[in-house]
Amino acid sequence: MGVFVFLPLVLPLTAWPVARLAEQHLHPRTATRLLTAVGGVMAVCSTLCLALLMVVGTAQLPGNPLPDGWSDPEVRAAVPHDEVAGKAAIPALAAVLVACARVVLRHHRVPRRARRALAGLRAPGVAVVPDTVPYAYALPGGDRGRVVVTTGLLSLLTPPERRALFAHERAHLAGRHHRHLLVARLAARANPFLLPLSRAVAYSTERWADEDAARTVRDRRVVARAIGKAALVSRPAPSPTLAGLAAPGPVPRRVAALLRPAPSARTWPPVGTGAGLAAWAAAVGTAASAMSSANSAVTMIRILHAATFL
Repeated sequence: MGVFVFLPLVLPLTAWPVARLAEQHLHPRTATRLLTAVGGVMAVCSTLCLALLMVVGTAQLPGNPLPDGWSDPEVRAAVPHDEVAGKAAIPALAAVLVACARVVLRHHRVPRRARRALAGLRAPGVAVVPDTVPYAYALPGGDRGRVVVTTGLLSLLTPPERRALFAHERAHLAGRHHRHLLVARLAARANPFLLPLSRAVAYSTERWADEDAARTVRDRRVVARAIGKAALVSRPAPSPTLAGLAAPGPVPRRVAALLRPAPSARTWPPVGTGAGLAAWAAAVGTAASAMSSANSAVTMIRILHAATFL
């Protein structure tokens, strides 16, 4: 197993270039799916790496309930610097599990509270809240979810801009962007090196919704005006919502993108471009992470099987 067990912890660094270039050169839908897949796989591999190292660390603790064979010298020899790495992996894995559990709990608790607060508003699909504070967000749940918007924000937008706003929020629901955001946030909690990917997914989901809204209203400039105006006047929702999982993204960049022609729906960037090279580097890093994790896991299972005579 050797040093390969440590590779999944650092291989997420290979995805940093694609996190930036995907925002600039890929269609937002493609960027979101690519970055979510890369981040999810690397996070699983990284967590598995910590779990394997924890096996070595827990076996060395006095009074541990594990089989005596787990502390066999052959097991410890499979991991370089087993004493330091094994013991350090215990609190690291515990921190990862706690952080991921908090993200999952919030993912379920926050929208449930929001739906309970909006129970009196029976309009299907759209909930207009009588509030002077301007804000809007997409609330997943049920068959199609709901778009929540305040009268304060609607009063500041023209009818075409309102249509763009609703199209944007409905695009979040139709694309199930909350699932991509959840995976990205969990990946960032599992390995801090994946934080740039999480931020890139937050931005690309907003751009994805922008492009869908532009296609729906058939006027990119109207969507750009709606985004810019909403960003200037909007305030945070009075209570946390699922929409808070993603920041609205750098608004000037989003507006500038909408003032340009629609991006190509190419599923994979050309190899000769910077985005293409970065995408392949991320793909290779992801594959290497998965292979090293699988190799380490199989090796550790074989060693434990031999040491414990199972």
